[in-house]
Amino acid sequence: MSDNGHLKGVLLALVAFGVFSTHDVVVKYLGGSYSPFQIVFFSVLFGFPLVTIMLLRDRAEANLIPKHPVWAAARTLAAVVTGACAFYAFSVLPLAQVYAILFASPLLITVMAIPLLGERVGIRRGLAVAVGLAGVIVVLQPGQTDLTAGHGAALLAACTGAFASIVVRKIGREERPVVLILYPMMANFILMGAALPFVYQPMAGQDVAGLAVIAAFALIGSSCLIFAYRHAPAIMVAPMQYSQILWATLYGVLLFDEALDRATLIGVSIIIASGLYIVLREERRGASSSTPVLRTRQRPGIPGAPRISPFLRDKRRDDDHEA
Repeated sequence: MSDNGHLKGVLLALVAFGVFSTHDVVVKYLGGSYSPFQIVFFSVLFGFPLVTIMLLRDRAEANLIPKHPVWAAARTLAAVVTGACAFYAFSVLPLAQVYAILFASPLLITVMAIPLLGERVGIRRGLAVAVGLAGVIVVLQPGQTDLTAGHGAALLAACTGAFASIVVRKIGREERPVVLILYPMMANFILMGAALPFVYQPMAGQDVAGLAVIAAFALIGSSCLIFAYRHAPAIMVAPMQYSQILWATLYGVLLFDEALDRATLIGVSIIIASGLYIVLREERRGASSSTPVLRTRQRPGIPGAPRISPFLRDKRRDDDHEA
């Protein structure tokens, strides 16, 4: 791939994460009036037709029964919890704080890869994880600020999002993409639908349009990320997720009267530095046998978005066939 191709991939990644950030702004706006259960339910409902169109590419002749039902169920539950918690956190916390906490996912993936993938983590990467998690503590400032349910939800979303990503790394080669995509969406639809009668609030037309925007932006952002990974290596695309802190700062100041406080700035800098170090260590030849962070190509907390890796796998098969 040429340097121009790599540059195109990086730019597409920046666009993708910009779209995701705008997606989160709409979530935050709607979260001021509606329950996260209601927002997730309708965003998934609007997402079904869009994701179905993308799934028409799946040419496999097979059923929808998972080959690893226990792991598939665990990932589905984790994905449901991640979406609901992330949506709630965005609705009640400053955008920059939520991103700072969600940025801990690569650190948690590194830790979870030890028991679940048999990954070996050396002293340097272990120290990077410890430093990054210390950055989360700096953001939270326990003892100095009141920790709310929103902070707990963001932390839980980071943990369950990391777990869901690790499970995909564990079973993704054997499970059909359609299974990994549709099961979490169906679970969100059923579980959030069951809660809907208890939390439902009538919605104005512009808010219903906002739900459609959430679904569309989830698909657009995921599509841009798919093409980004096709044009540039993961080592160049993965760090672009941290550009979301710039969008969060801009949107926070312009739309929600949020300022990036000193503790969040220091903490997020520590988290990003440790995350980048882990990515660079994984890229080094022989540093990791499975590179769980680099090979985890999904932005957590988007219930209606398709998963990235299956479409990259389809592209590799097509390339091999043409060769």
